[in-house]
Amino acid sequence: MNGRNVVIGILSVLLVVLQWRLWIADGGVAHTHQLKQQVRALNHDNEQMRTRNAALDAEVRDLGSGVAAIEARARTTLGMIREGETFYLVVTP
Repeated sequence: MNGRNVVIGILSVLLVVLQWRLWIADGGVAHTHQLKQQVRALNHDNEQMRTRNAALDAEVRDLGSGVAAIEARARTTLGMIREGETFYLVVTP
């Protein structure tokens, strides 16, 4: 075996190691793709939470601003009625 074959063998092993590092190991292409997918999923979740928080914030401001919002909430959530009103429950078959 001459020196040229040794150099080719070493370079081949080095190429395989570097390719493994590029495609498979942490920090490689596969890992980067997985991290990008996680970031997209988390951004989607964050956007849903922002929308939910904005709705809750608006509801809190409505409840704090007047009696009408509190009354509407009591009617829909608790089924409360005013004195003198008649409650009708419609049941569909």
